[in-house]
Amino acid sequence: MKRLLAILFVVAGMTVASSTAFAQMMKENPMVGGAAKYPSKTIVANAMNSADHTTLVAAVKAAGLVDTLNGKGPFTVFAPTNAAFDLLPAGTVDNLLKAENKSMLTKVLTYHVVSGKYDSKALAMLIKKGHGKARLKTVSGGTLTALMDGGNIVLRDEKGGTSTVTTADVYQSNGVIHVVNAVLLPN
Repeated sequence: MKRLLAILFVVAGMTVASSTAFAQMMKENPMVGGAAKYPSKTIVANAMNSADHTTLVAAVKAAGLVDTLNGKGPFTVFAPTNAAFDLLPAGTVDNLLKAENKSMLTKVLTYHVVSGKYDSKALAMLIKKGHGKARLKTVSGGTLTALMDGGNIVLRDEKGGTSTVTTADVYQSNGVIHVVNAVLLPN
């Protein structure tokens, strides 16, 4: 009986330890688009494995931004999902992906990128410091305004459209990704 109890305690201890290790791994490697995101990989390498970001990856390739977003950085990327692109008027994505619209596509994509590494804690501090608003200069030269809506970070683009961060703090070797639910548009 003592031996059975000892075995049960060992099994219970192993179960708790493996659950804790799994939880820690999931915190360090969050799931986005059905795939774990590894902080040792670049923004592009992780995005390419996300089923929720196939449109974004195709757009980054069409715009010739793969090498840039695989670069040293650091970058903060607000990454729209496929569903976010689907919210655009019919034909918008197909039109942007045409070779003759590469400069427009590049402007839209780089409008979602900020130089530097701003996780949700840093963004919240900037918003607080700005008395409820933080102005973020994008790589395209535009400005995004970050706000808090309850516990959510919301971004407002130059046209007045908004996008909510649905998954924050997906750390990469060259920055951080925040998944957003709408495409942000520059002027």
